[in-house]
Amino acid sequence: MLAPTPAEPPQFDSTSLLSYLSPMSASSSTTAFLRCAESSCSSVHSLESAEYSCPTCRGLLDVDYNFSFPEGPAAAKDIFRKRLLEVSATDLSGVWRFREFIPFVSDMSSIVTLEEGNTPIYDGAASARFAGIERVRFKHQGMNPTGSFKDNGMTTGVTRARQVGAQAVACASTGNTSASMAAYAARAGIRSIVFIPAGQVALGKLSQALEYGAEVVEITGSFDDAMRTVRELAEETDLYLLNSVNPFRLEGQKTIVIEMLEQLGWRAPDWIVLPGGNLGNTSAFGKALHELFDLRFIDRMPRLAVIQAKGAAPFYRLFMTSDRANLVPEPDPCTLATAIRIGNPVSWRKALRSLDWTNGLVEQVTEHEIADAKAVIGRDGIGCEPASAVTLAGLKKLIASKEILPEDEIVCVLTGNLLKDPGYTVDYHTGKLSLEKAGEVKRIMVTRANKPRRVTADKVEIKRLLGL
Repeated sequence: MLAPTPAEPPQFDSTSLLSYLSPMSASSSTTAFLRCAESSCSSVHSLESAEYSCPTCRGLLDVDYNFSFPEGPAAAKDIFRKRLLEVSATDLSGVWRFREFIPFVSDMSSIVTLEEGNTPIYDGAASARFAGIERVRFKHQGMNPTGSFKDNGMTTGVTRARQVGAQAVACASTGNTSASMAAYAARAGIRSIVFIPAGQVALGKLSQALEYGAEVVEITGSFDDAMRTVRELAEETDLYLLNSVNPFRLEGQKTIVIEMLEQLGWRAPDWIVLPGGNLGNTSAFGKALHELFDLRFIDRMPRLAVIQAKGAAPFYRLFMTSDRANLVPEPDPCTLATAIRIGNPVSWRKALRSLDWTNGLVEQVTEHEIADAKAVIGRDGIGCEPASAVTLAGLKKLIASKEILPEDEIVCVLTGNLLKDPGYTVDYHTGKLSLEKAGEVKRIMVTRANKPRRVTADKVEIKRLLGL
């Protein structure tokens, strides 16, 4: 059962985002600055600070702005649209095309881009029938250059690394972050070092990090062990950290929502459904929606629905409690959706803030529900990695519980490409999908397998097999 939510979405007053963000006046010459995301602190710091957490309270930081849209939202939307016809690298990027929303770079020549973003929104007729709704759409971030949403964040993160003169960048990763960081660091000519949990990264992702020249360090333990290690190293050395604790990375991920809304004609859907792992996207999406609403680019706030795998669902458990002050980590996260196999998400406080802003909610789904939902998405001709499929699995549960209505407008975010983890897909369709925990192997029940059939090279036999 889901935690109760308010009957009405939260209301915002008519004050501008500038007054919400900072005591700095709108006429200030400072375009961008850092601000503590903790409401009890909210201290403001110079953009030149090299901190990843607030020097005052050690909370996470936001990059905030004195936004400038002198001719209003309509004119800005027209500029964004016209840039689709331009040929410069910044305009070909689905991130930097919206650069007025991320104005921390003044020199456009310093931008590191692979023309990321520009990802499609697909209708999913089979998926809608499966969920019991009229229509569902998928914003497919797996169509990015390295096959995941991380590219939206890495173009801004690595650009910031170049801006501050970093000689080496680093991250902990379940796979997608390492692949993306390695590619963008290679484009920038910066050394990249990735820390991964040994034996827990899908080969499709590991192969990318290796191919793009990253130095791969395998940590005995979980992603959370790798995350703790790289954060400590970043504090003690000159490594520039590019996990989601880095607020500049989340600024790029904001543009996923901005581009989505542009594709929808700036008509906000009722729901945006997304996977929950380290919760960087949840944090970024909420920030984007808050800015868009307060700057009057949209006239209402979509609600966020965050879906976690049941074996790695600390944020779900937090959401279900009455006291949300402290997240209790999952000591041994276990799911085949490796991209969200995270027991101690670093961005949970920002993510909780996003749910407060959007009247959002959290759900969890089983391995069986994830696997079958992934197969259904495939029947729409759309391939995604397992973590992406939690969106459809969670949506089906939320429809059944009447938290989401069948007539609601819904966009599910698919975060990674099918080819990130092809072994999962093959194991599903051949009946071999299983999960190991504490030495016990559990076979995952599947109901939509498309098993290959083997025959001899005999036309008569093949005709009989295929009913030709």
